[in-house]
Amino acid sequence: MQEVEMADNSSLKEYIFRVNKVLDHIDGNLCQDLNHDELADIAGFSRFHFHRLFRSMLGETLGRFLQRVRIEKAACMLRWNSQRTITSIAMECGFSGSAVFSRSFRDFFGMSPSSWRRDLNSGEMADSNICKMMSNDGKDCKRNISYPWCRTIGFQIMERRNIMVDDFNCSGSEMELCSGVEVRQFPCFKVAYVRHIGPYKGDSSLFETMFGRLFAWAGPRGLLNCEDPMFLIVYHDDPNITEQDKLRISVCLRVDDGVEGEGDIGSMHLPGGEYCAARFDIRSDQFQQAWEWVCGKWLPNSGYQPDDRPCFELCLNDPSTHPEKRHVIEICVPVKPL
Repeated sequence: MQEVEMADNSSLKEYIFRVNKVLDHIDGNLCQDLNHDELADIAGFSRFHFHRLFRSMLGETLGRFLQRVRIEKAACMLRWNSQRTITSIAMECGFSGSAVFSRSFRDFFGMSPSSWRRDLNSGEMADSNICKMMSNDGKDCKRNISYPWCRTIGFQIMERRNIMVDDFNCSGSEMELCSGVEVRQFPCFKVAYVRHIGPYKGDSSLFETMFGRLFAWAGPRGLLNCEDPMFLIVYHDDPNITEQDKLRISVCLRVDDGVEGEGDIGSMHLPGGEYCAARFDIRSDQFQQAWEWVCGKWLPNSGYQPDDRPCFELCLNDPSTHPEKRHVIEICVPVKPL
C-alpha cells in the first residue's frame, strides 16, 4: 500500500509540473493568440482530456482562466498607465480589439474600462461593487491598488541612481521605516519554484512549508551551496483584483540557466530591467504600510511610472537572527520614465 501511495504522489507532482508549464507560458505570452490545443501540447496531455484536467486542478476552465488573467492584467495597466489608450492595453493583453475587450471587461467588472480608469483615479470607486470586491480587508480601496511583487535575497546590482527620501512629503513614522530609495538595473534570471494557488495572507506556515519543499529539492542537488543564494516569492496576481482562491504565488530559488525543475518543482525566467528599490527596516505587520508608501507616495512624486514586470522584495537579513525579529528589505518596483 505504501508503494502505491508513493507512486500516486509522484504522479500528482508530474501533473502539477506540466500544468505549471502551461501557466508560465500563458503569463509570458498573454498578447499572443493562445490556442488551446497548443497549450495541451505544452502540457504533454491529450488534447481531449487536457481541458478536464485543467479545470479539476485549477477550479476553472482553461478559457475562463485565460479571459480572467487578461482582464485582470488590463485592469492593473489601466490604473498605472494613464497615458496609454484603452485599445493599446487591450491588444497587449491579448484581445483582438477594443470592442471585444470592453464587452469582456464590463461582463467581468460591471463597468467599462474607461469608467474603471476614471473612477479609480478620481476616488469614486469607493461606492461601487468593485471596490467591495477589491477591498477584502475593509480598507479604503483607493489605497489598496497594488502591483504583483516578489521577495528576493542577494542580487547582483548593475546600476544605481540615488533618490533621497527627504525629497518626498511623508510622515515621521514613514520616514523611520524607509531609509532610502535608488533606481537600479537588474538582469534577467532563472528560478526554480514551488507554486501555490489560493489565499496566503498572514499564513506563515504556508510559506514555511513551501520553502521546506524547495529546500528539500535543492539541497541534494547542491543548489544551496553557492556563496550568495537568492530566494524569492513571486506574487503573480494583484490581491486587490484577483479573488482570494485564485491568487498564485511561487516560492523561488535563483538557479543557473541549465537547471530544470521536476515533479512539483517548476522553473521560469524573470525579466530584468529598471526598478526602484526602497529600503525598509520593519516588523512583520508593517509590509503593507511600506508598500503603500512606495506606491502611494514615492511613485507619484518620482518622475517614474510602474512598468509591466513583476515587483521584487529583497530580503537583506534573516529576521530570526535580528534582536527584534525585524525584516530588513528593499521593495523593488519596475519603473519607466513618465
